[in-house]
Amino acid sequence: MTNRFQFNINAIDGRARTGVINTPKGDIRTPAFMPVGTAATVKAMMPENVKATGADILLGNTYHLMLRPGAERVHNLGGLHKFMNWQGPILTDSGGYQVMSLTDLRKLTEEGVKFKSHIDGSLHNLTPEYSMEIQRLLGSDIVMSFDECTPFPATEKQAKSSMDLSMRWAQRSRDAFGDRPGYALFGIQQGSTFKDMRAESAEKLTNIGFDGYAVGGLAVGEGQDLMFEVLEYAPNQLPTDKPRYLMGVGKPDDIVGAVQRGIDMFDCVLPSRSGRTGQALTRRGAVNMRNSRHRDDQRPLDETCECPCCKNYSRAYLHHVHKAGEIISSMLLTWHNLHYYQVLMSELRQAIASNKLDSYVAEFHSIRERGDIEPI
Repeated sequence: MTNRFQFNINAIDGRARTGVINTPKGDIRTPAFMPVGTAATVKAMMPENVKATGADILLGNTYHLMLRPGAERVHNLGGLHKFMNWQGPILTDSGGYQVMSLTDLRKLTEEGVKFKSHIDGSLHNLTPEYSMEIQRLLGSDIVMSFDECTPFPATEKQAKSSMDLSMRWAQRSRDAFGDRPGYALFGIQQGSTFKDMRAESAEKLTNIGFDGYAVGGLAVGEGQDLMFEVLEYAPNQLPTDKPRYLMGVGKPDDIVGAVQRGIDMFDCVLPSRSGRTGQALTRRGAVNMRNSRHRDDQRPLDETCECPCCKNYSRAYLHHVHKAGEIISSMLLTWHNLHYYQVLMSELRQAIASNKLDSYVAEFHSIRERGDIEPI
C-alpha cells in the first residue's frame, strides 16, 4: 500500500476517465461514489455493510462534527477512522456549504464566517485556518479547502465577489494545510454559471497547487440542463492529471452525464435519504414503496440486483415494513440504494475501460425510459 496520495488514469473514453487514487488508507477506484456519513455514520448502515456495497471511500462533514461531538474529542478518541470503525479513506468537506445554508444565523467577513449552531445557538467562527485544523484533528485523508458556496441564482457581480473570496480562502487553506505526506488537499472551483469566471478560478487554483480539484457551486438549484452546460467546460479548465470531484451530485442520471463530461468523484445524500423515505433507486428509475400496488407483489425490487434486500425480501414485505414504520425498512432500502450506486460506478468504469461508454449510456437511458413497468 502506498504512503503517498497519487492519481493514475488507466483509460479514457471521450472525456470520461477511469483510474485509481492511491492513498495510505486504500485505493479509490474512479469514477467513484462516496456515501455520505455526515455525523460519522452512514444512516441506517453498519460500516462493514457500506464496505460490502463496494464503496472505497466515505464522506464526513466538518460543520456537523465540529459541533457534535467536537473535533478535539474525535482526535482524542483516536481519529475519525477509529471512532466510526471505517478503515478506508475518508474525505471531509470544509463546512462552507452548511454555513452558507444558515442564512439567518451567519455573518460573512474576509476573515471567515461567524455563525450560531443550529443545535444549541452557541457562537462559532469558522475560518480557512480553523477548517484545516478541524479536518487535521479528524484525520481526514482528503481535506477540502474552505470556500463560500455561491448561491444560485447569482448576478455576475455577486458571483465574482464570492469567487474572489473563495480564491483568497483557498490560498489561506493551502498555507494552513502545509506539507502532510499521505494526505491530500483539494481546491474548489467557483464562478457560478459564468464560463470566464470559472476559468479564472481554475487558473488561480492551479497556480496555488492542489492534490485534486472540485467543481463547486453546482447542484444548488440550477437544474440538470444548466449543470450539464457548466460541465461542458468546467472540468476541462482543471488540471487533467488530478482527480475532479463534483460536490453534492447526485441522481443516477446526473452522475452518468457528469462522468461523460470528465468528473471522477461524487457524493450525495440521495441514496440514504431516499432509503429512509421509502424510495428505492433502481436501474429502471425510482420505485416508491409507499405505493399500494406493491402490497401483494412477491417480486424483488430488481430481479437482477444481488444486494441482500433484493435477494431475500419481496416488494410486499418492503411495502409493509415501511408503512408500519419499522427500522428494517430504512436499513434494507438504504443498503439496496447504496449497492445500486456502486454497481452503477463499477459499470461506468468497465464501460470506459472497454471504450464502450456511449453504448452503455444509451442502454442506461433506454432501460430508465421503459421504467418499472412489469405487471404485478
